[in-house]
Amino acid sequence: MSLVSKIQTLTGLSPEAAARLNQSLEDFSFKKNETVLQVGKVCNYLYYINKGMLSGHYHLQDHEVCNWLGIENDFATSYYSFITRRPSPEIITSIENTSVQAISFAKLHEIYHLFPETERAGRLILEEYYARLEERLISIQFKSAKERYLTLLKNRPEIIQRAPLGRIASYLGMKQETLSRIRAEIE
Repeated sequence: MSLVSKIQTLTGLSPEAAARLNQSLEDFSFKKNETVLQVGKVCNYLYYINKGMLSGHYHLQDHEVCNWLGIENDFATSYYSFITRRPSPEIITSIENTSVQAISFAKLHEIYHLFPETERAGRLILEEYYARLEERLISIQFKSAKERYLTLLKNRPEIIQRAPLGRIASYLGMKQETLSRIRAEIE
């Protein structure tokens, strides 16, 4: 599914808005383990993953903390940096060979200005992002490690099948040894 098709499923776009959006997109490919965004750089793109997997993470002392994992048909960016135009506190990397469609901050806002109906799509994308963020926060604060793993297994099994164990453990807020023990108990 293309980015324009995804937005069409969220909200209708006029043919003119869809055409302009399509013209504004850029295609990028990233090799496995390639850095997409470095800490301290302003994130200029909202990415839509066509194929592959991206991850957003922070470095905290001597380890990394995974903030999000995105796969096909997910949007990905450093939202804080993208929205505020400030340097990103997180790193975005590709976990697999990944192809994306992307729209720059400037082009997105140009489209918002020219086609106000596209602002609704932007709001819906942001709402989806916020809902996932809130679910993750609740999960980390109120669920046991095993419950967090089972929720991810139920809701996003492809992430468990494709992401490295250490990245999954970090995303779930646990040590890799804990995740290995939980997986052994379940299987």
